[in-house]
Amino acid sequence: MTELAIGDQAPDFELPCDGSTILKLSTLRGKPVVLFFYPKDDTSGCTAEAIAFSQLLERFRTAGARVLGMSPDSIKRHDKFKAKHELTVELVSDEEKTALNAYGVWVEKSMYGRKYMGVERSTFLISADGSIAEIWRKVKVPGHAETVLQAVESL
Repeated sequence: MTELAIGDQAPDFELPCDGSTILKLSTLRGKPVVLFFYPKDDTSGCTAEAIAFSQLLERFRTAGARVLGMSPDSIKRHDKFKAKHELTVELVSDEEKTALNAYGVWVEKSMYGRKYMGVERSTFLISADGSIAEIWRKVKVPGHAETVLQAVESL
């Protein structure tokens, strides 16, 4: 599988979103979309990232962007995660890992010498025409949401 690059069309997906809705990426054309991939609900780094995007959500909306977080967790887990931390970003569930694979973020990882498959924390900024405007891979959470917001505001 070739890695996605800036200028490529963002792979479309149709997946369950929190609040029992189905979200189809291509229906969001006409406005930028921030799509952040994270490993697991309610872990320290993922919680900090989701809170950071939630705190800046109004500024993303002012800039015209939708913000979506995606992990392989179920909608039920997403709903608990959102309620517990008062998150305002939309969370998409990809239990089958179709979008995670399409974006190249379902990768082999290693911890304490043990290899396993997991989500590489990554963010894609998708422009209004559906092409990828920016990619951040192996994201470090502190300051990341602010960096993404600056990129959205400069589109």
